[in-house]
Amino acid sequence: MSGTTESTSNRGLVANSRRTRLWSRAFRGLTALAGLVILGIMVVILAALFVRAMPAIEAFGANFLWTTKWNSGGQFGAAPFIAGTLLSSAMALLLSVPVSIGIAILLTQYADGAIREVLVFAVELVAGIPSVIYGLWGLLFFSPIVDTYVVPAINASPLGALPIFGEQAYSYNILLASLVLALMVTPIISSFSRESLVRVPREQRDAGIALGLTRWEVITGVVIPYARAGIISAIILGLGRAIGETMAVTMLIGNKPVLTFDFFEPGATMSSLLANEFNQSSNVLHNSALFEVGLVLFLVAFVVNSIARLIIQRISHEGSR
Repeated sequence: MSGTTESTSNRGLVANSRRTRLWSRAFRGLTALAGLVILGIMVVILAALFVRAMPAIEAFGANFLWTTKWNSGGQFGAAPFIAGTLLSSAMALLLSVPVSIGIAILLTQYADGAIREVLVFAVELVAGIPSVIYGLWGLLFFSPIVDTYVVPAINASPLGALPIFGEQAYSYNILLASLVLALMVTPIISSFSRESLVRVPREQRDAGIALGLTRWEVITGVVIPYARAGIISAIILGLGRAIGETMAVTMLIGNKPVLTFDFFEPGATMSSLLANEFNQSSNVLHNSALFEVGLVLFLVAFVVNSIARLIIQRISHEGSR
């Protein structure tokens, strides 16, 4: 009788094992299919942009990337918009990264209890504000502050001697767009940086304290180096948001299609150009040039994320050795 029971139990275990393997294979197949769907969507987007941009590619070739004229006698060049995108995104990161990392350190190393929960909720709430609200806020509230206080302060400081800060002639300019972009990406970078800092094992902190390090020395010498891959990921996510931002930048940057490296001058980004002109393209070549700008924007975002991925893999590999 006991032998029959044992045999039945073994058959049940074998059946369960088979079901588990089947479910495991099915799950792997579904995940592989999901990955292929994402890859397929990217390929379709890239192919669609390339096909629609082909007339402009054939007409202007590689000169499209560094030509400064736009819609002038049938000539189109993306240099002003590429420069505007890179300038505004770089300034936004320069301003937001130190603040974002400081917020993440405050939330994980100093704030505690209910105060921390309130601050975390506030950061995540700000990260979800629609970009058009930032644009309206920049127009109605932040622009007068920049004109009255920020620009005179820059001109009165050693920064005013830099060629990137000329004479202010316009209220809507690259600097205003960059400042609002910095405010938009700060909660994103700080939120993901906080997640990385939270994952630092407590043993790492305790070991530093046991060696006689101060709290600040533990943060700078132990916590941040341990979480640097996650912090870099957060920065890249913020950069992606800054590069692709459309509404707020369109409302604040001035939308002037000229190549300039002066933050006090109006400019334009690739996203703002598409938002302004896509429904107003005058001919087939103009429409194709807009698609080529979209293709360049897609490739820039892809290259930035690929470089970031390589950096993170290298840092993770060095940390594991």
